Amino acid sequence: MTEQQPWQWEEPTWREHVGHVRAGRPLRPESWPGGAKVAVALSFDSDHETIPLRDGEVLPGKLSQGEYGARVGVPRILRLLERFGAPSTFFVPAVSALLHEGEVKSYVDAGHEIALHGWIHERNTQLPPEAERDLTFRAADTLESLAGTRPVGIRTPSWDFSPHSLRIIRELGLAYDSSLMADDDCYEIVADGEPTGIVEVPTEWIRDDTPYFTMDRFTTLRPHTTPRGVLTIWREEFDGAYADGGVFQLTLHPHCIGHRSRISILAELLEHIASHEDVWFATHAQIADHVRTGKDLSR
Repeated sequence: MTEQQPWQWEEPTWREHVGHVRAGRPLRPESWPGGAKVAVALSFDSDHETIPLRDGEVLPGKLSQGEYGARVGVPRILRLLERFGAPSTFFVPAVSALLHEGEVKSYVDAGHEIALHGWIHERNTQLPPEAERDLTFRAADTLESLAGTRPVGIRTPSWDFSPHSLRIIRELGLAYDSSLMADDDCYEIVADGEPTGIVEVPTEWIRDDTPYFTMDRFTTLRPHTTPRGVLTIWREEFDGAYADGGVFQLTLHPHCIGHRSRISILAELLEHIASHEDVWFATHAQIADHVRTGKDLSR
C-alpha cells in the first residue's frame, strides 16, 4: 500500500501527530526568588569535537575548530561568568566530557550545573529507539561519574526530538527538558494529553549563537549578522522578558561565542542585564524547580 501524503491524512491522523508532545499549563510563577523581576537562564552547549565526529568527519580541520571551544572558549566563559556571579547550565555530550579531562569538574567547582546533551551529539531522529535510549542512559552514567551528581535535565542534541525522546526522558526520571519552543516561558510538557510533570525551559533559535555565526566552507552557509547586530537582538529579548516578568533563556556554544569579537558582546549583554537590580541568575535546574514548587533557591 502506498503511504499517504500529509494532504491526504484524515483529521485523527494529524491530530495524533500534533498531540504527541504538547505544551501544557504555563509555569510562570507569581514571583522569582529574592523579589527578582526576571530569571536569567544562561546555557552553554559544550559540543567541542562531537559535531564533526558525529558525522564521521575525522580530519584535523573541523576537529580543531571544536577543540577551540575547550581550549579557548571555555576558560573565557568561566572567567566571564565568575565576574558576574552568574550560575549557568552546561549541556555536555558525554564524548566531549571524556575527551577533555577535568572540564566537567571545572564547571562543578565553579558552581554551574551539568546536564545531558547526548553521547556524541547524535541525530536522535535518525536512530532506532533502542539506540537513542542506550546512548542517553550511557551519557547520564558518564556525566554522573565525572560530575559526582546525576544530571536532572536534558537538551537533546540539535534540539532533535524524536518520537521516543520524551519516553526516554521520563524513564530517566529527569526534572526538565530544554529542547522545545512552544512558549517564551516555562511550561509543563504534555504527552498524548497526559501531564508529565516535566518542566520545559524553552529554547529558540533567535536566542542561540550558531544561526548567526556558523560557517561551512563547502556550502553557502555564512555568518549573516554582525556580533553587534546579535547583541541588539539578545538585549531586546532580555528587555522583553524583564517587562513580562518571565525567563530570559540563552543558548551558546564555547567554540562559537568564545571568539574575541563575540565574547565581548556577551560581556556587554551581561553588563546590561546586571545593570538591573532585580535579576535572578539561575541554572536551568533551579528555574525548573522554582516554577514547579515555588521554592526560593536564592538563599
